[in-house]
Amino acid sequence: MVDLEIGALLARTEADGRHAVLVEIASALGSTPRGCDALMLVTESEMAGTIGGGHLEFHAIDVARSMLAEGKDTKAGLAAQSMDLPLGPMMGQCCGGHVTLRFEPVTIRVAAWLGDHEAALMEARPPILVFGLGHTGRALATMLSLLPFAVTLVDDREDMLAGLPENCRIRHLEDPAEAIADAPAGAAYVILTHSHALDYRLTEAALERRDAAYVGMIGSRTKRKRFEAQFLRNSGTNAMLADLTCPIGGADVDDKRPEIIASLTAAELIRCFAQRAARLQRTGRSQFADATTARAG
Repeated sequence: MVDLEIGALLARTEADGRHAVLVEIASALGSTPRGCDALMLVTESEMAGTIGGGHLEFHAIDVARSMLAEGKDTKAGLAAQSMDLPLGPMMGQCCGGHVTLRFEPVTIRVAAWLGDHEAALMEARPPILVFGLGHTGRALATMLSLLPFAVTLVDDREDMLAGLPENCRIRHLEDPAEAIADAPAGAAYVILTHSHALDYRLTEAALERRDAAYVGMIGSRTKRKRFEAQFLRNSGTNAMLADLTCPIGGADVDDKRPEIIASLTAAELIRCFAQRAARLQRTGRSQFADATTARAG
């Protein structure tokens, strides 16, 4: 993940006594490759993170390394600087927007800010719980470990817990449903265990919470129909079933290879959380407008 890459490069530069420049998109207007959350750390020979790629990023790397070279030659402290760039023909990018880049030499203060920034981003990562670490579960774990999610991997088979991504939380539970009971609100649940009966039980528990961002169960349309019949018999409702995604990853791609299912499911989760964030943002704006109107009245 990008933030972890920045943290790892920062740790290496501090250990080696090297200098680095943090490049940040300070403002972004119009169509731009990245927004104001984009960061990139540049040293004389390495870089981590991205501000959107293309000529904009190449130019920013050149500017950062020129700063490092100037500081090395003059033995003077580097000064931060900003640069306004229109993303048109001059930059070889067709976005048409405008960005302001901030180039900040890494000092103790900046390093501390980076650490706090990374910690805040880690805290804000949407939680995803993956149940079942067979071929598809492991492929999904690998895919999700590259994305800005807080991933928990759950299995009742201890021998399935080796060789998993280090930045995922791993839980061996005799009853995986315990992970659903203590999961945070707004979590996503991806259920693809070795047992249809366990899949059904976990899916039922996730739907009954009524606060999940996503509940997905691996399977076919036939498996879904069987689950629905059982769920309704067990006092579930059609409204609750509306929150179920099965098959996961969409049914429009007829390819059952684990890596394909994992890729499609990861994209589905990205879309789910992006839409959820947009809804919450709209709700927040609406509530703010209502409160402002009430005060004005």
